[in-house]
Amino acid sequence: MKIVSFNVAGFRACLKKGFEENFNKLNPDIICLQEVKALKEEYDFHPEGYYEYLNPAEKKGYSGILVFSKIKPLNVSFGMNIDEHDHEGRMITLEYDDFYLVTVYVPNVKRDLSRLEYRMKWEDDFKEYLKKLEEKKPVIVCGDFNVAHTEMDIKNAKANIGNAGFTYEERDKFTKLLESGFIDTFRYFNPDEKNKYSWWSYMGHAREKNIGWRLDYFIVSKNYINNIKESIIYDEILGSDHCPIGLEIK
Repeated sequence: MKIVSFNVAGFRACLKKGFEENFNKLNPDIICLQEVKALKEEYDFHPEGYYEYLNPAEKKGYSGILVFSKIKPLNVSFGMNIDEHDHEGRMITLEYDDFYLVTVYVPNVKRDLSRLEYRMKWEDDFKEYLKKLEEKKPVIVCGDFNVAHTEMDIKNAKANIGNAGFTYEERDKFTKLLESGFIDTFRYFNPDEKNKYSWWSYMGHAREKNIGWRLDYFIVSKNYINNIKESIIYDEILGSDHCPIGLEIK
């Protein structure tokens, strides 16, 4: 089984940049899209043979999660069931026979860090939500976590310490999430890999120069890691300032 995660940075814009061709090339069993920024009637892509689940933000043209799945989930839920967090279209949880799949678009702290305090609360509630799911069956989480975890996950680490996405606070929350019983699958299979990123600024030809950040992750419950065959970054695929990432399950 192949699961793909992709922050499309506006689904309608991404559709104009070859999304359908890339979708067919990837041929995912499940694909999770973040930052869709659209309602169902605003995009014309509904692939045959897939179940479709959309969690849009209440604010028009903002955030939003979309999932296409060949396999019909046992259950689907939207958000964390915490009102403070559930108006921005940031999560979908799909229950399958052997695992839960949670796809997430973690809140950005903003350039001026004005949402850092909120982000810290969000992170704590998110971890608690995942741990409750894990009491029933293993959990796979994918999406844009809006943090480069370590200095290996960002091109210019020293210059970015304290900047949004690379604050000590955000990185510490990701560390604590892993310490609670999750594995960063890409790092597990590629412990020494540098210069592999999933996001590049549109400024200064950053993508051509590979001046990037690894902001997108597949993390899994520790007791599920032996079921994972490969964790991939499809950095050759264009269409967004992010690239897709994938997880191959045995």
